[in-house]
Amino acid sequence: MDPILLVASFAVILAGALLFTNGIEWVGHRLAVGEGAVGSLLAAVGTALPETLIAIVALVGATKSEDVAIGAIVGAPFLLATLAMGLVGLTAYLYRRRRSQGTELTAHVPTLDRDLAFFMVFFGLGLTLGFGAPPELRIGGGIVFFLAYVVYVQRTLSRGGEVQSEESLNPLIMARSEVSESDPEDPATSTSVIQALIGLAAMVGGAHLFVESLLHVAEDFGLEAIVLSLILAPLATELPEKVNSFFWVREGKDSLALGNITGAMVFQSTIPVGIGLIFTDWELSGNASISVALGLAGGLLAYWALRLRDRFELPAVLAWLALYGAFIVVVAV
Repeated sequence: MDPILLVASFAVILAGALLFTNGIEWVGHRLAVGEGAVGSLLAAVGTALPETLIAIVALVGATKSEDVAIGAIVGAPFLLATLAMGLVGLTAYLYRRRRSQGTELTAHVPTLDRDLAFFMVFFGLGLTLGFGAPPELRIGGGIVFFLAYVVYVQRTLSRGGEVQSEESLNPLIMARSEVSESDPEDPATSTSVIQALIGLAAMVGGAHLFVESLLHVAEDFGLEAIVLSLILAPLATELPEKVNSFFWVREGKDSLALGNITGAMVFQSTIPVGIGLIFTDWELSGNASISVALGLAGGLLAYWALRLRDRFELPAVLAWLALYGAFIVVVAV
C-alpha cells in the first residue's frame, strides 16, 4: 500500500505544482511584483512552510523531540543548496535545446546575489552558534535572525527586478474560458490567488501524504529519528514542492526557478534557525553540523557556477549531487 500512496502523493504534488507556478506568476504580475521577488518571496515562502511546520510540531506537539526539530531545521537548507540546486541545474542542462538561452543563466542578478549572501552569512552563523553558545547569545541571535529576514523582505520587494510581462505568461489554468481579447484585465487577481492557494494546498497535502508513507518505510528499516529529520523529512517536504523550479527552468524562466530555491534557502536559514536558537539548546550533533557545512559548500558552489560562470554546467551539477551523496554516505557509515 505504501508504494501506491507514494506514487499517488507525487502525482498530487505535480498537479499542485502546475497550478501553483501558473497562478503565482499571475499574482506577481497583477500585484506588480518584480520577477525576482515573485520567485524569492511569493513562491519560496509558500513552498517552504511545510518543512518549517515539521520543526514547530516537533517542539510543541504531543511527542516533543529536539533532535527531530533541529534535524528538520538544518536539513532543509542543506537539501536545497545541494540536491535541489543540482536537479534544477540538471533540468536546465537536459532541456538546453528547448531553452532559448541554452545553459546560460538569465536570472535577476541582484536578487541572486542577495539570496546567496543572506544564506551564507546566516546559515554559517547558525553553525557557529551550535557549538556551546550561552543561552543569552543564542536567544539574542535568534531575534537578530528574525529581524534579518524582515530586512531581506523589504530589500527584495524594493529591488526585485522588472514585473513579468503578460506576453510571457501562460494562460491562467482556472480562467482560460474567461479570458477574452476585448477584456485585457482578465483573469482577475482573485482567480489567480485562488488557483495559487489550491495548488499550494495540493502540494502541502501531497507532501504530507508522501512523508507519512516514506516514514512508514523508514521505520520498517529501523532508521533513527535524526536520520529521518535530516534526510527523509526535507526530501519529502522540500524537494517535491521544488518541482515548481523544474517547470520554470525548463521554460527558461531562470529568475523564478532559482528564486524559488535561493529564496527558500534564505527563509530556512533565518526563520526556522531563529526558532531553533530561541526554543532549543541548539547543540548541533556531528551529523547536523556536517549537513550545515555541506550546505554552505553548496552555496559557495552556487556562487561560483551561477554568478562567476553565469551558466548551468554539468561539472557543477555533479558537484551539487556529490555533496548530497557524501552526506548520505556519512550517515550510512
